[in-house]
Order: sequence, then C-alpha cells, then structure tokens
Amino acid sequence: MSKKTNYSYVGITFIILVFGIIFIPKIIDRVSEGDIIRDESRSKDVSTSDLKTKTAKKNKSDLAYLEINGAPKKVPAFSFTNQNGETITNDDYIGKVYVVEFFFTTCPTICPIMSRNLVAVQNQFNGLKDFGIASFTISPEIDTPEVLKAYAEKYNVTNPNWHFLTGNEIEIYKLANEGFNLYTAKDPNVEGGFEHSGNFALIDKEGYIRSRTDDFGNPKIFYNGLISEEAGVDEDGIPQEITILKEDIAKLLKE
Repeated sequence: MSKKTNYSYVGITFIILVFGIIFIPKIIDRVSEGDIIRDESRSKDVSTSDLKTKTAKKNKSDLAYLEINGAPKKVPAFSFTNQNGETITNDDYIGKVYVVEFFFTTCPTICPIMSRNLVAVQNQFNGLKDFGIASFTISPEIDTPEVLKAYAEKYNVTNPNWHFLTGNEIEIYKLANEGFNLYTAKDPNVEGGFEHSGNFALIDKEGYIRSRTDDFGNPKIFYNGLISEEAGVDEDGIPQEITILKEDIAKLLKE
C-alpha cells in the first residue's frame, strides 16, 4: 500500500474523530432537552391519530345530510314554551337525536295519525336520555301550554324530552318553512283551517337534518308521518315507514 493511501485513511479518521468530539455531545444535549424527537415517538403519535380517525369513521352512520346550496342544513336557533310552561330552545336538543313535527291539537285529519306514530317511536326508545321529540303547534292562539299538556296526556306522552311547543306565530311558521323546509300555512278553505306537511324531520346530535338515501343515492330528506296501518305494517303492527324512521334513529344514537 502506498504512502499516499495511508495518508488518505489517516485524514478520514481524523475528520471522523473531530466530528464526534464536536457534534455528538450537542446532539445528545438536544435530545435530552426535547428539541429532537425520536422517530418511534412520532410514529406513535401518527398511529394514535390514525386510530382516532378510523374510530370516528366507524361510528359514523351512512345517513345523508340535507344540503342547501351545497352546505349541510342545520337547525336554526329557536325558543318557545312547552306544555309545562318552560322555555325550550334548540340548545336543549344538542347532544340528542330528535324528531320534529308541525301540528295543531284541533286538527281533524292528519295530526292524530302523526301523533300515534310518534308515540310508537317514543315507546321504542323509552328511557333514553339522548332521544327526544319536538312538536311545534301551528295554532298557537288556541294551543296554549295548558292545552298542549292535556293533549300530551291524552296520547300518553312519557318521554321528558318530548316537548310540545307554542309561541310567536310568525316565528313558528318561519321555522317550519325555512328552518326545516316543512310546508305550513293558514288556509280557511281546508278542513281545520291549516295546511301543513305530514312529514317528520330527523335531527342528529349536532343539530343537522339527516335521512337515509333512496335506491339512486338521493337523500330521502323526510319521513312520512301519515302512513297508517292500512298502508302496510311490520311484524309488531307498526307502519313500515315508521319502522324505517326508528331504524335511522338507532343509527344516529350510535354516532
């Protein structure tokens, strides 16, 4: 081996030695002070984050959001008086899955069917603190808290989160037509003097309107509250449309 080669090895060895003396102590100090995080620590953090993401996706149901102009439709703020004279707002339903209807106690046609169907829903989820129902009267002049309380007793309402709500007429109609997209109007030419949707809206724990999709992937949006037993019932004698609603409520309760 030539002298030139020996000099090269000596030079390289000298450089490595200098690097170790100068830089290794500094690296050790930075690690001990937390400036440098070891790879396994970062890998652990990423894995935990991924796990949380996967869990959230797993708990999310396949129910769609009602979208307006490309954005999920959220229930607007409201404040009304219930059958017990208490002020109930949309905040009282946060953290709860709930069903919404618009009705009036003197309704001679569709409201009794809707009320019976909602009682069946109530009984399915009896005792659950995170389930509720909101029934807004469209005849607030007649439907005072006292009248609503008697109506609730007539239908054997037992869920403490089932509120029959009354208040300012203009605000109620705005909430129905714009807030929930459920048609409501006065009409002296129809029986009972009011026209209103017989549909139910389903709201998730965060206040968004949800529903399942049809065979084409489009949101169902609302649930028909007028389906009677004559239109087909399940094995328990409950209208099939209400059975669908109960299934979707159960999905949202697990989210």
